[in-house]
Amino acid sequence: MAPPMSTPRTSLVFWVRDKPYCSERLHRISMAIVTISGETGCRSADIGRAAAHRLGFLHVTEARLAALLRQEFGEVEIPDRVWASAATAVLSRVAMEHHLMISTPAAEALFPKLVGTLRVQVHGRAAHRIGAIMLDRRLDRAGAGSMLRLLEREDREKRKNRCGRSSPASSDFDIALNSENFEPEQAADIIGAAVRSRGLLEDGLLSPTAQSQIEFQARLQLARFGILPAGKAVIKPKMFGHPSEELFANLLDFYRIAWEYEPRSFPLQWDREGRVKEAFTPDFYLPESDLYIELTTMKQSLVTRKNRKIKLLRAIYPHVNIQVFYQKDFQDLVSKHGLADRVIANDV
Repeated sequence: MAPPMSTPRTSLVFWVRDKPYCSERLHRISMAIVTISGETGCRSADIGRAAAHRLGFLHVTEARLAALLRQEFGEVEIPDRVWASAATAVLSRVAMEHHLMISTPAAEALFPKLVGTLRVQVHGRAAHRIGAIMLDRRLDRAGAGSMLRLLEREDREKRKNRCGRSSPASSDFDIALNSENFEPEQAADIIGAAVRSRGLLEDGLLSPTAQSQIEFQARLQLARFGILPAGKAVIKPKMFGHPSEELFANLLDFYRIAWEYEPRSFPLQWDREGRVKEAFTPDFYLPESDLYIELTTMKQSLVTRKNRKIKLLRAIYPHVNIQVFYQKDFQDLVSKHGLADRVIANDV
């Protein structure tokens, strides 16, 4: 039966370097996607993390998106000019299960013309951004100023390669926030109010029909470079193996530290046919610090086996940074926050 005339309709349009390459007629596309793009030093990822926590969205940082693209395309190098198509193909599939908060450079280039998106820009004076870099990287003002200029050049080049221009247009965004006037939590409140005002949560998640059309258009662009989505990228549910891991994750959230749970396993031993006989999977990865965290809350007498694996990992993968929290380390950490009564000392 034909839909009533009052049913909202929209064009499904992808834009590459300001040029539409597809237009499909669809009924309202159901999803809630917020993109946050900010000037260097504006702590856009902190704002995204706080807003995602308040709204119950999945927070997609640049590191998490890069990991998803590796899952999907393997070691194939994605050309910058189809980065948006590759990311959209992957994230549209994720959007069928999660509302998304995307904090990456040039995030406004993802889903730019689709109903159900809110595009946020974060900006601020150079002096304020230098101050933020001084705090975050423990630099003096001169060093932070040099770092800001370097990062700005890198961001402009990345945006130009991905979007065709080094600076975004004001029309690319729905909301602009001045990072000088709002702490991340306050900015998150504003974003949450905008999401609710726009009714982005009312229609649920992205439908399979809309997702298939979005991915089809992305495939058309990727096919020009011989790149084919494999359908492998997934978001693992946070099913913690031990209560201490959930407690540690809550502490990371409290301090607005981005984390991923068991994102990668490292092979440690192989048989003669090259099959993996033994591997090690660290508990957490902190993408902003490029650091793996392993919690060892079991009794010290049972730690020997795990220490051997960590020693092997450091020998085979010397470039991998890993920090081990032993039982006493972890107990000191949670005691500092008054959570010691919630710790179960022995692994099961």
